[in-house]
Amino acid sequence: MPRLASWFETDGFAPRSMDSMVKASLDRCSVAQNGSPERSPSGAPALRVERLVKRYGDFVAVDGISLAVERGDFFGFLGPNGAGKTTTINAVVGLATITSGKIEVFGHDNARQWREARRLIGLSPQEYNFDRYLSIRDVLIYQAGYYGLRGPAVRARADVLLDKFGLTSKANETFIRLSGGMKRRLTLARALIHEPPLLILDEPTAGVDVELRIELWALLRELNANGTTIILTTHYLEEAESLCKNIAIIEGGRLVAMDSTAKLLARRGSATLRVTVGNPLQAVSPALAARGARYDAPTRTLQFEGIAPSAIAPTLGELQSEGYTIEDVQFTRSSLQDVFLDLVRR
Repeated sequence: MPRLASWFETDGFAPRSMDSMVKASLDRCSVAQNGSPERSPSGAPALRVERLVKRYGDFVAVDGISLAVERGDFFGFLGPNGAGKTTTINAVVGLATITSGKIEVFGHDNARQWREARRLIGLSPQEYNFDRYLSIRDVLIYQAGYYGLRGPAVRARADVLLDKFGLTSKANETFIRLSGGMKRRLTLARALIHEPPLLILDEPTAGVDVELRIELWALLRELNANGTTIILTTHYLEEAESLCKNIAIIEGGRLVAMDSTAKLLARRGSATLRVTVGNPLQAVSPALAARGARYDAPTRTLQFEGIAPSAIAPTLGELQSEGYTIEDVQFTRSSLQDVFLDLVRR
């Protein structure tokens, strides 16, 4: 399979401003359908959700959440099963009618201006929902048709996406003949066929091998670097921690946290430095004790809890100045998984 990243400088994928991406997306689709381009409100966030409520009878699936995803963000939308993530996404893309609240996509109300709003979104769902009788090339071409796009340019773009996702040799096959990893690549290619400025990914790496996951991460990073706003839902919390700039966590239909990834990780404030020394300590020196050192004699390990990364080098320097031989160093900090579990277990 060819490498998935670093192909945006060719085939019309060069970096562009968010305003130009939104305008181009609306112009392509509206000219194809109406003969005249439509304008997007300048400066509006990529997605704004205000007091969103969705009820199914007496059951409240989404309970008054509000959030904003700025243009160019890589935004994680996380929560346990049944928290309301998929319901919220379905409301954003128009697959679910909301009970109350408001949703805007680049300033377009997705109820009153639903055509404009939906043209600006590419959705890669977790479940496969391809037409089993179409070739995968036709899957992409037909998807473009939903946005009023047709003709040689669409066929050429479909071929570009098939090539870049390593699917050219399967272009005339139906999706049921693809491997799990190929099906996952096809869902992403389909979401990108109309060049949307907002890409929503629901478990994009579920069921793929480690090599493809790394390739997809690189692709998503480069898409985001070149201007595409990305919203990611995933149960792989290390994936969200690695990719996302900002994260919202939902539980029981309500937001329990929303902040930058760095600030969420800092909430727990737990970092530990473990240093194994070559010669046993009779006692912890006052200087090391002042740094909070605890000594485990059987393993000859000094442990420093709650240490800041900036304090690691001075601490190691102090150990060496006191004559200790350092045999091993381990530094661990709280992960997004730790923060997530703290929040959803409250």
